[in-house]
Amino acid sequence: MALPVATSSRIDARARVFALLADRGAISRAELARQAALAPSTVSAVVSELQAEGLVVDADVAAAEPARSVPGRPPQLIALHRRAGVALGIDVGHRHVHVAVADLSHRVIAERYERLEAEPPAADAISLVVELTGQALRKADVHESEILGVGMGLPGPIHRPSGLFADADIMPGWAGVRATEAMAEALGRPVELENDANLGALSEWMWGAGRGADDLVFLKTATGIGAGFIVDGRPYTGVSGSAGEIGHTVLDPRGPICRCGNRGCLETIASSTAIVAALRETYGEELTIDEVIARAVDGDAGCRRAITDAGRAIGSALGNVCNLLNPARIVIGGDLPEAGEILLEPVRETLRQSAIRGAADDAEVTVGELAGRAYVLGAVALVLRRGATLLERRVR
Repeated sequence: MALPVATSSRIDARARVFALLADRGAISRAELARQAALAPSTVSAVVSELQAEGLVVDADVAAAEPARSVPGRPPQLIALHRRAGVALGIDVGHRHVHVAVADLSHRVIAERYERLEAEPPAADAISLVVELTGQALRKADVHESEILGVGMGLPGPIHRPSGLFADADIMPGWAGVRATEAMAEALGRPVELENDANLGALSEWMWGAGRGADDLVFLKTATGIGAGFIVDGRPYTGVSGSAGEIGHTVLDPRGPICRCGNRGCLETIASSTAIVAALRETYGEELTIDEVIARAVDGDAGCRRAITDAGRAIGSALGNVCNLLNPARIVIGGDLPEAGEILLEPVRETLRQSAIRGAADDAEVTVGELAGRAYVLGAVALVLRRGATLLERRVR
C-alpha cells in the first residue's frame, strides 16, 4: 500500500499543480503529472482536493487550446475554476489604453479599450487605466479582491531595476515616472511591467502563431520597431530588460539620424513612421500607415515599393538575429502584417541572403494571429505564468 504524501510534499505538489494549471489553462491529468514531475497518484490526489474546494473543474475540450495530436479518444482536460481568481492585463500605448480581465483557465471575461487623440501624460493614462479596470470588473462581475495579479505593458525598453523607461524620448509623458510603483499605488496591488514587444512574444507563443516553437522571435513593427524573444521555452529579456532593441540595428551608416543618435537604424527605414514620411511628399500630409497598406494591397506601385523596401530592411536585421539565436519561428506583428506577402516575401528573401544557410532554413517567418490584442494578452500571460505566487496570494 502506498504511503501518504508528507504534508510539506503535498503543499509543494499542490503549488506545482496550481502553477501548471494557471500556465496551461487546460491540461490532462497525465500531462500534469509529466510536466510537474509528480506521480500520477499524487496529481490525482491534489486535483481531487482542488475539485472538492471548487477550484478545479472539467474543461470543455472543444473550447480548449489545440493540443498535441494523439491517436484514440482525447484525454479529459481540467482547468482552474473562475472562483480561483482572475488576472488583470493592461496595455498602455502611445494613443490607446487596453484592459483585459481573464480567469485562470485562460478565458478573457471582460475587455475595455479606449483610443486617444494624443499621447497623455502618465498621470492621465494611469487614471484612465483605473477607470477602465473598474468598468471591466463590473462587466465581468468580479470584485477587485479577486485580482491575483496585474501585468502591464508599455511601448519601449523598460529598465527593470528602476522601473523607468530606458529611452524616455519614446513616451515623454512617462519620463522620470517609476511606472511599476505608480500603477501599483493607483490599483492598490503589485504590478509586473514589461515592454510591449516582449508581451507580444509571450502571447503569440502561448496562444497564437508561436505555439509549439520554443525558440521564437516576435517583431513589433509600429512607430518604433522592437523584438521579443522566447529562448528554450522561456522569455529572454536580458540582464535589465533591454534585450530586443532590433530597431536600432544600424543598416546604413550614412542614413538618416535616429533618435538614439546613430545613423541608418532599422527604425529610420522600416518603421511605420519612416514609411509614411517617405511617401507624404507624393501622397499628401494626411497619409497614414493604414492607407499606405490599403493602397499597396490595391496595387499602388509607390506604396508597394515603400513596404517592399521596409521588408528588405527588416529581413536584413532579422538575418543577424537568426545568426545569433537560431530561432524556429519569427512572428511579425504590429502595423505592417496586413500587407501580407508584399511585406513577407522581401523579408524572407533578404533574411536568406543575410543569415547563414542553416539558420535561414530553420526560421519560419509568419504573421501574428492575435493582432492588436497581443500586448494586453501578453500582460495577462505575465500573471498566469506566476502560478505558485498566485496560489500564495489566494491563500492570503
